[in-house]
Amino acid sequence: MSSTDSAQKVLEQPSLLLKDEIDQVAQWYQVVIDYLTNYSFQLIGAFIIFVIGYYFAGKVSKWVLNLCQRQNLDITLSQFLSNTSKMLMVILITIVALGKLGISVTPFIAAIGAISLGAGLALQGLLANYAAGFNIIIIRPFVVGDTITVQGVTGVVKEVLLAYTVIVDKDNVDITIPNKHIVGEVLHNSKHDSLLELNVGIAYKHNPLEVIELIKAAIIKLDIVGEQKALQVGIDEFSDNAITIEVRLWTPTISLFDNKYKAYEAIYLALQQANIEIPFPQRTLHLATNLSEAKIVNNG
Repeated sequence: MSSTDSAQKVLEQPSLLLKDEIDQVAQWYQVVIDYLTNYSFQLIGAFIIFVIGYYFAGKVSKWVLNLCQRQNLDITLSQFLSNTSKMLMVILITIVALGKLGISVTPFIAAIGAISLGAGLALQGLLANYAAGFNIIIIRPFVVGDTITVQGVTGVVKEVLLAYTVIVDKDNVDITIPNKHIVGEVLHNSKHDSLLELNVGIAYKHNPLEVIELIKAAIIKLDIVGEQKALQVGIDEFSDNAITIEVRLWTPTISLFDNKYKAYEAIYLALQQANIEIPFPQRTLHLATNLSEAKIVNNG
């Protein structure tokens, strides 16, 4: 083969490749034209079905949300039901639209199932939180504004979401608790209030029953006692130097420390005005004439 023939073949190769590409594009173009010719009405019908169905899915979603709000359901549950209803309708509409085009949805359903299984295994913790959150929203062991204690943490429920719950503690700090750590655990729900326990000692020379009534009157004037349980004031202990009076009351959690300080101030002022002595610890020493026989009598 001469060098001229070799050079001619080298020049012909790009043109052959270009011709193959043009032929391939022409084939795809012809396939598209044939498909549009045969299925144009199906495409238009599928598009119309999807648009109308999506519009009605939005309407149904709003209707479900309004229905839940009229029934005074929790806002999180209402939004969840609304979004879920819309999502299910869109999936059904998509299946109908694909069927209109003659496309079988069975492989898609199988693929979605396989993907869901893999995602479920990879996101077990997250899905557990969502499942627990759905449980909380349905069963409603607590609602926004309740005071709960779980996992050693106490606070007022600020927000309940599907993945986690936000509570605010006595220091006004937001605490986020994953819902899987709430469901199945021992949960204390004291509604809006928390227990406040106070102690004060009075001298033995005073009548403790009169002091109890005095303290009750002082606490009631503050208007800090919750509505759920009554104020309790009584003798807690006969200690060495004083009679200990205990005060137990339920007060709103959001103002727990403020009410504690107000209560102690009111108790102090009431005892001061009534000349009630608050004794301090004392120790009496008895010395014998012989230092080796000295003894100490501890009164506190």
